[in-house]
Amino acid sequence: MTAELHLVEAFLEMMSAERGAATNTIDAYRRDLLDYSGFLAGRSRMLSGADREDISAYLAALSANGLSANSSARRLSAVRQFHRFLVAEAIKTDDPTRIIVAPKPGRGLPKVLSVDDVDRLLVLAETEAAAGEEKDIRLHVLLELLYATGMRVSELVALERRAVTREANYLTIKGKGNKERIVPMGDKARDALHAWLDGREKDRFVFPASGAEGHLARQVFARDLKSLAARAGLSAAAVSPHVLRHAFASHLLQNGADLRVVQMLLGHADISTTQIYTHVLDAHLRKLLDDHHPLSEGSS
Repeated sequence: MTAELHLVEAFLEMMSAERGAATNTIDAYRRDLLDYSGFLAGRSRMLSGADREDISAYLAALSANGLSANSSARRLSAVRQFHRFLVAEAIKTDDPTRIIVAPKPGRGLPKVLSVDDVDRLLVLAETEAAAGEEKDIRLHVLLELLYATGMRVSELVALERRAVTREANYLTIKGKGNKERIVPMGDKARDALHAWLDGREKDRFVFPASGAEGHLARQVFARDLKSLAARAGLSAAAVSPHVLRHAFASHLLQNGADLRVVQMLLGHADISTTQIYTHVLDAHLRKLLDDHHPLSEGSS
């Protein structure tokens, strides 16, 4: 074993003895540091002599080889702790990773149900509600409201009766930071909501419950929604209240809604949060280009 690899083993012994690192963790550190050592050897560099340029080049090589940002960040963490160990042991006088910024993972695209998928959910919910069971009626109203307004599930289950105006097709929603916004409803959602409220006691909440909070728990709604999805022939794992919120935003943009309007409806303080949904426009715009541009193979 070379002197350089002895340094790696000494570091791993410290991680095991002093920090109680698990065997799997030690094995992962060993793999990452051996990979790093091999990269440095290819540059005729040594572990004990690596500098910031070497670290940056290593991260660039990981990215070029297709390693994800998360995996690259994990390897950098191993390298960083190794170099801190070398400084602590007075083997090196400086830590070349000190001002190296870890790769930032890209923001994942939200899961989106198709219009047909949402329609299957709504049709089944309405059909089951027709039997008159309160639980089924409630689920239908919740689903209609969620897809019609894009509310956060926390806003939906805690919706107060005073937010509902009988004469108008809108709701006053209290969102994050107690900020209020006005959100319009379609006729079906409005009618379902008013039918649900008619003849009921004047509770504070639209969806009252006996729990400490006084309203339906979000977990109960999520469970009922997943059960409905399974009965509709959809993957229960792929359906949740938050996914319906994504569907609301994505389907609006796909049909030409302005991004600023969607931002307002969702209650996003920063439009950069809303921009994650613009991915749904890519395929739509490409299809328009393919179908209508005179130089496109798909045009006629």
